[in-house]
Amino acid sequence: MKFTDKTALITGAAVGIGRASAIKFAQNGANLVLVDIDKEKLEDIKKEIETYTKNVLIFQCDVSDEERVYAAVKEAESVFGKIDILINNAALWRCRAPFTDISSDEWRKFIDVNIMGVVYCTKSVLPKMLENGYGRIINVSSVAGVYGNANMVHYSATKGALISMTKALAKEVTDKGVLVNSISPGSVSPSENGDMDYYEKSELSFMGRTSTDMENANLICFLASDEASYISGQNIQIDGCRKKQ
Repeated sequence: MKFTDKTALITGAAVGIGRASAIKFAQNGANLVLVDIDKEKLEDIKKEIETYTKNVLIFQCDVSDEERVYAAVKEAESVFGKIDILINNAALWRCRAPFTDISSDEWRKFIDVNIMGVVYCTKSVLPKMLENGYGRIINVSSVAGVYGNANMVHYSATKGALISMTKALAKEVTDKGVLVNSISPGSVSPSENGDMDYYEKSELSFMGRTSTDMENANLICFLASDEASYISGQNIQIDGCRKKQ
């Protein structure tokens, strides 16, 4: 997988799957545009990536802030000319509560980040992708969006919406050279652990363990590559043969 002369924009890039994806793309020659709400961790990942490439921009940005998203993309395009690859990874998820205890404000927060953040990022890069006749969009969903997780109804709903959005948008733009796919991780190793190959035991998969950040990054990079040139409109579960909940 080579991404020479390609520019990838990754949201939620400072930790976990986003960080591993940024490093994997950098190792394979991509220019990087990294977006995250945590400025300090963005600075850290930039230093890591500079081992492989100096062509990296970072933007502190809440993806639910539409104007900030558009401003970041405009600046990135002024430097690199275009965005070829978009990885919509930023999301909220750590909130477990019964449906009756989830406030309307909490629902709005999850919708604003997990759905509208993807909408804003996609709308900001898609016109030039269509103009160039080339683009790759990978949305990071979840098995919660496939099966639905109890006590995570709002998270499950937003991730299910992302899968539907992936399939619908692909039908609009695939014939114009823009491929749209999503991945649905199962249990993933804690993002606080800096080892991208780290995993833990887990009873939620028949493999008996969580996935690693790099395993997810490998799938993302494959879908963004020309090796996946006949794949669009798909949601691919990366879950170690998940035991349905």
